[in-house]
Amino acid sequence: MVTRRSFLTSTIALTTSATALAATMPAATAARAASTSTSPSPDLTLRLPAPTGPHRLGVRTLHLIDRGRVDPWNGSPDRELMLTVFYPARSTRGYRRAPQMTARAAESFKGFAAYYHHLPAGVDWSATLTHSYADAPPAPGSRPVLLYSPGGTDPRTLGTGLAEDLASHGYVVVTIDHPGETSEVDIPGSELRTIQIPPTTPTDPVLSRLMMSTRFADVRFVLSQLKALGLPLDLRRIGIYGHSAGGSTAAQGLYENRAIKSAVNLEGYLDFLPLQPGEPDELYPIAQHGSDRPLLLAGTDGFRDARFDSSWSALLAHRGPVRRTEVAHANHWVFTDLGALAPQLQAAGLMTAEDRTSQVGAVDPAISVPLIRRTVRSFFDRTLKR
Repeated sequence: MVTRRSFLTSTIALTTSATALAATMPAATAARAASTSTSPSPDLTLRLPAPTGPHRLGVRTLHLIDRGRVDPWNGSPDRELMLTVFYPARSTRGYRRAPQMTARAAESFKGFAAYYHHLPAGVDWSATLTHSYADAPPAPGSRPVLLYSPGGTDPRTLGTGLAEDLASHGYVVVTIDHPGETSEVDIPGSELRTIQIPPTTPTDPVLSRLMMSTRFADVRFVLSQLKALGLPLDLRRIGIYGHSAGGSTAAQGLYENRAIKSAVNLEGYLDFLPLQPGEPDELYPIAQHGSDRPLLLAGTDGFRDARFDSSWSALLAHRGPVRRTEVAHANHWVFTDLGALAPQLQAAGLMTAEDRTSQVGAVDPAISVPLIRRTVRSFFDRTLKR
C-alpha cells in the first residue's frame, strides 16, 4: 500500500476534474473531500505572509525548452519547464501584483488539494495574491541566485512565501516545476499539464529513480540557462533549496554541480529504493561520499522516521560542512505556503484540526513562518553573501 509518508520522492495519479477525481477515491477519502468542499465565505481571503526584507519585488514567469531531451513522461522530443523568478525591483509603480496561481492552474489545483492536502475544494486559489509585481524592472546590482525545487506532486507556486522573503532580502529566486509529476503546470499556448507518472512510481524503484534523474537533469538545464534570464545575476554565488523530493533534488544537485555553492534540503530523503527485494536502500552519492560545500538538512518532529535518520546520518558521518535542524510541533508541509494557509482555513472552519496537524502540525504560523524564513535566509547569507 502506498502511504503519504512513502510519497516523498514521487506522486500519485490524479485527474484534473474534481468529479472524476472523487470517482477514483476510496469512499472514506471521497467523503472527506466532499466535507471540505464548502465554498469559503466571500469575506475570506487567503493571504500569503508579507516578505520581511527591504526590497520591493518583481516577478517573471518563464517557459524554457530543453531541445533534444526526451520527456520521459509524455514522450515529447523536448523537455519543457516552467519557472517563476522573484527578484528585487527598481520600481513597482504602474505594475500589478501577480496572483499566486494562474486561473487555469488554480482551477486544476482545487481537486488535487481536496484529495491530497484535505483543503476545501471551494477556495479560489487564483484570488490569492503574491507581494510581487509582474514584470517590474529589476533593481540594479548583481544578485546571488537561488533555485527552488518543490516536493513531489506540489507545484512551484506552493513555495511562493519563502521565495518572496528571500528575494526581498536581495536574492534572485528561480522556482522550478517538474512537469509530468506536478499537480498542474500551466504552459502558455498548450494544454494544462497534469500528473502523468504512473501510480506505481512511489514503490517502483526503477520509476522512482527515473523521476529523480529527470529532476536532476532539470536542475542542470536551468543552471545552463541562468545567463539568459535577463536579470543582473552573480553566477559565482548560486544556491539551491527544495522541499521533500525537491529537498532531495537540492542536495544531490549540490553534489553534481560545482557551480552550486550551498544547499538546503527541507525534509527530503537521501536514498533510492532498492532494485532487488531484500536489499537495503541505496544512498544518493552525496550521502555516500559527503559534501565539501555547505548543506543544511531541515526536518520536522512530526514527519521524522528511520529512513530520514539513516540517510541523513550517513551524510552527517562524513563530517563535512553539513548540519541538521528540526522544527518542533510541525509536520511535513510546514515548509510550504500551507504552513501559513492551513491555519487560516482552520480558523475559518473549513479545515479540521486533525487535517491541519497532518499537513503542517499544530505549530502557530506566527512561530513557524519566521523561524523557517530566518533559518533558510541566514544559512544562505552565511554561505553566499560573505
